[in-house]
Amino acid sequence: MQCPHCSTRLTRTSVDGGVYFACPRCHGRAMGLALLRRLGSARAVLDLWSQAKTSEERLGKACPLCGRAMFQTSSSDGAVPFALDLCTRCQLVWFDPREYERFPPPENGRTAVISEKVREAVAMEALQRDAHRTASQIDLGDWRMIPGLLGLPVEENSSPVRSWPWVTYGLAGCLVLVYVLTFGHAGAVATRYGFVPAEAWRDGGLTFLTSFFLHAGFWHLLGNVYFLVVFGDNVEDDLGHWGFAVVMLVSALVGDACHWIGHSDSTIPAIGASGGISGIVMYYALRFPNAKIGILFRYWFFFQWLRISAIGALVFWFALQLFYIYLQQYGVGDVAALAHLGGAGVGLVVWLLWGFGARLPGE
Repeated sequence: MQCPHCSTRLTRTSVDGGVYFACPRCHGRAMGLALLRRLGSARAVLDLWSQAKTSEERLGKACPLCGRAMFQTSSSDGAVPFALDLCTRCQLVWFDPREYERFPPPENGRTAVISEKVREAVAMEALQRDAHRTASQIDLGDWRMIPGLLGLPVEENSSPVRSWPWVTYGLAGCLVLVYVLTFGHAGAVATRYGFVPAEAWRDGGLTFLTSFFLHAGFWHLLGNVYFLVVFGDNVEDDLGHWGFAVVMLVSALVGDACHWIGHSDSTIPAIGASGGISGIVMYYALRFPNAKIGILFRYWFFFQWLRISAIGALVFWFALQLFYIYLQQYGVGDVAALAHLGGAGVGLVVWLLWGFGARLPGE
C-alpha cells in the first residue's frame, strides 16, 4: 500500500490487537475499522461509518488499498473535530499526520449505542454483498454494458483526478479529427504517412510520428481512444501534463523502433497509437496494481462481470502479445505486438524511475 498523501510505501506496524500501516515520510496511517473500534471510541467509529454509507460524494483521498476515492466524514456530535477519509469497500480509515492522536479514546468499557440509521446502513451493505455474490444477471441499463459488450475492459474504481487531463483529451480529439479528415482515403494516407520498416528514414524519419495519428478503421480507432481516455487521465494526473506527454511520445517512438528491429524488411505500413498507449497502460497497471478492471463475460443471454486487478489484466495482456508474436512467425496476424511491448517497456522504466524518486517534467 502507498500513502495517498505523498505516495510513499506504507510500512506494517503491529499494535496490541492488530496492525496498521504507517507512512514513514509524512507519518499518516491507514487503520481498519475493526482495530479502530478497539483502540478508539466505538461510538465515533459508528457515527463516521453511518455518514460514509449515506453520503453520495467521494471527496477524500484515494484508498491506499483499492485506489478508490474515499468519503470524507466527521462526527455529527463534534467528537471528532476534523474530517477523516473512510473507504467503505475496504473498511479502512486514513489519518493524516497528528489526526490519530486527536481521535476520541474508548468509552471506558461502555457499549456504543447503534442508531437505527447505522443499523439500516449495515444491513443494506450486507444485502448488497449477498446480491453481488449470487447475481447471475446484471443491469442491462448500466452504461458499462456498452464497452463490455464490445469486449473492452471497464475501470471499476477510478479515483478522481486533481486537474483536468487536457493532454489525454486533446490527444484523443486529435486522433478522432485525423480519422474524420482522412475517412475514405485510409489506404492512400497509410501508404504515404504510415511507418514502413523497410523505409524507416523516409521523410527524415517523420513517419515515426505521423503513423501515430493514423488508424485502419473505426474499431481500431475506438479501441485506442477508449484505452487512452480510460487509463490516461489517472496517469496524466500522476505524472503531470508534460510528464505524461513525454512518456506518450517516447513510448510511441520506442514502439516503432522495436517493430522496425523485428520486421526490418517489411513494406507494410504500420499505423496506430497503440505503441504509445501501451506505455501508459503499463505505467497505470504498475502504479495502481489494486485498481479493479471489469470484463463482461457473455454466454448467450447470460451476462456476468468478471473483476480482476489491474496487474492481473496486465499479465493477461502481456501473454496475449507473446501469442501474437508467435503467430507472426507463421505469417498470421496484423497486430504490431513488438511495438506494443516496446511502448510498454517505456512505461516499465518510468515506473521504476518513479519508485526511486525520479520526477518527470510537469510534476
